[in-house]
Amino acid sequence: MAEDKRTEEFYNKLREQLYDTASWPSEYLYKFIVKSELAKIAEIEALFDNMGAVINTIESKNGKYTSVSINLLMRDPDAVIAKYKEVTEKVEGVISL
Repeated sequence: MAEDKRTEEFYNKLREQLYDTASWPSEYLYKFIVKSELAKIAEIEALFDNMGAVINTIESKNGKYTSVSINLLMRDPDAVIAKYKEVTEKVEGVISL
């Protein structure tokens, strides 16, 4: 329960910051870290399929993890947060930055 409260507080703060720092719709850059498994990377990419996203991946120096950067046009901060929640719910072990 405490984790859920912290998560909601984080998203509320992010929502405020996004409204304060950009005019919407706006381009947004998502960054995720996952284990370097093709299936995990494909899961993330599939969640952004057919949205006009530009996706870049960079493997860590030791090859254990992969950074997935996704740039796309989002309509408002609530849409940004909804996508973060979707990724963290559907991709096990993902780290959102």
